[in-house]
Amino acid sequence: MPSAADPFAQSTVLPGTIDLPETGEKVDLDRGWNVVVWNDPVNLMSYVVLVFRKVFGYSEEKATRLMLEVHHEGRSVVNTAPREKAEIDCYTLHRHSLWATIERA
Repeated sequence: MPSAADPFAQSTVLPGTIDLPETGEKVDLDRGWNVVVWNDPVNLMSYVVLVFRKVFGYSEEKATRLMLEVHHEGRSVVNTAPREKAEIDCYTLHRHSLWATIERA
């Protein structure tokens, strides 16, 4: 309550605890998104290695291993990142003429 001496003074009431209802819902934390590169009949294997090194900064060995996985298995998860980063990586791979998609990790 304001007093006569200070008309702008307010009383302070501390809130009690708030009980939140149990909903049974689980919080789905973003586990990330996989960037998947698919095999194509167009790009040379050496070019795919070059793109992986340029886009992701991978070593020659890692880029070659991923390229061989794409070649032999038809696809490879080349990176896992938050959705926005995965979309940018996918777009960048498209700009380099590679077939790529994203999927939940």
